[in-house]
Amino acid sequence: MQEIILQPQSLNASTLERGLAAAGVAAMTAGAGFVWYFEPTKAGFFPVCPMFAFTGFACSGCGLTRGFHALFHGDIAAAMGFNALIPLFVVLFGLFFFAMINVALRGKPFPRWSVSLPVIWGMFFLLIGFGIVRNIPAYPFTLLFP
Repeated sequence: MQEIILQPQSLNASTLERGLAAAGVAAMTAGAGFVWYFEPTKAGFFPVCPMFAFTGFACSGCGLTRGFHALFHGDIAAAMGFNALIPLFVVLFGLFFFAMINVALRGKPFPRWSVSLPVIWGMFFLLIGFGIVRNIPAYPFTLLFP
């Protein structure tokens, strides 16, 4: 009978992983700085949502740049008005950002989050459903349109 020996995962991140995590932290920080400094509705270099540009329908992510700009300036109501799912995106981006800081500074490996299939399907249907509901041209659904 053959025995299977599992090698333990390294307890520390490699130098390359730490460097890539530091670059990711720097890129997210620079991106957040740009969104904080420049007004997305007035600056001409922020990309337009391709779905909105081609169809006129807002996707689930439409309004996030303007929402984060408002959030960075302390206007929570305006941020929620641009995209009602912004708290979800704040949590997801925050978890990812702090996980990369942990890798870059402490050398701990990137966490391996286990997400169940029902959670993945739930997120999928939440995003698709929100995208559909925010495009219904009747009150109160028009409040969700960015």
